[in-house]
Amino acid sequence: MGSHRLVVVGYDDAELVDLACVTSALGLANRLGAEPTYQVVLASVHGGQIRCESGLVLHAQARLDAIRRVDTVIVSGGGGHRAAARDSELVRQVRRLATRATRVASVCTGATVLAEARLLDGKRATTHWLYASDLERDYPDVRVDPSPIFVRDGEVATSGGVTASLDLTLAFIEEDHGAELARWVAMGMVTYLQRPGNQAQMSMFVASPRPDHATVRLVTDYVIAHPDADLSIETLAERASVSARQLTRLFREHAGETPGGAVRRMRLEIAARLMATTDLQLAQIAHRCGFGSTETLRQAFVAKFGVSPRTFRQTQVRAPTRRRTRS
Repeated sequence: MGSHRLVVVGYDDAELVDLACVTSALGLANRLGAEPTYQVVLASVHGGQIRCESGLVLHAQARLDAIRRVDTVIVSGGGGHRAAARDSELVRQVRRLATRATRVASVCTGATVLAEARLLDGKRATTHWLYASDLERDYPDVRVDPSPIFVRDGEVATSGGVTASLDLTLAFIEEDHGAELARWVAMGMVTYLQRPGNQAQMSMFVASPRPDHATVRLVTDYVIAHPDADLSIETLAERASVSARQLTRLFREHAGETPGGAVRRMRLEIAARLMATTDLQLAQIAHRCGFGSTETLRQAFVAKFGVSPRTFRQTQVRAPTRRRTRS
């Protein structure tokens, strides 16, 4: 059987992890018996050296304009994504290769290049959560969703920040060769046994910094410490010695959300941490986080993160407490 030719598009100030997650996973798939094998080519506009954002230098194996046969195109992300999107020749070549490929993708901020090439027009796409608002502002024809780890819309796929590129690559391996090979690649790379694409990129593990305003910070700290308490706006306003109207104004101005929205978010983030780091039953977690029932927690969790608590818990790496044997 022939090989599956996959072209990784690089440029100066690309993120090395974006490149390595893709190429390392595909290389391991080959060593584990992928058939057809992946023929991975790192290409750039001019060929030659690619200086990564970290300062390390890679050598491109081909010029983009010299590539004729391609099955999958993946554009890397990194600090140089805006300059890459302004490079008319790079964008033109990505658009040309997209017409020849059966699958086109970007990792992290590489979505900017796909958007500039008009390959995301009318499509749902994601990128690194930190740059999602920029993508939405600069390319209004793209339906930007900053939450998922990766998004597949037809023949085009986009992934979230940095290591989310590994999740997308594992999904491609499963699509090409089945779940068993993808599972072995994931285990070989000591990573998640593939997180679902709609799992949120950003949870409390990369939560927003504490607010600068003293009153908002006081209320926020109280909510985090007492998620099971009465956290109505009237109670919180009384604790902060301000009116409910004033507290709402302060939260909107300094936290970008209402007090009620902040309480729901923090309760869900605490619940997510407990799911990922403990063996507590969902009913116990619901009680600790101020939800009236397990079903209330489940509905709120799905609405926020796009997956059920059960699915979320299955995708997290936790200490294997349930598998310990007695000495």
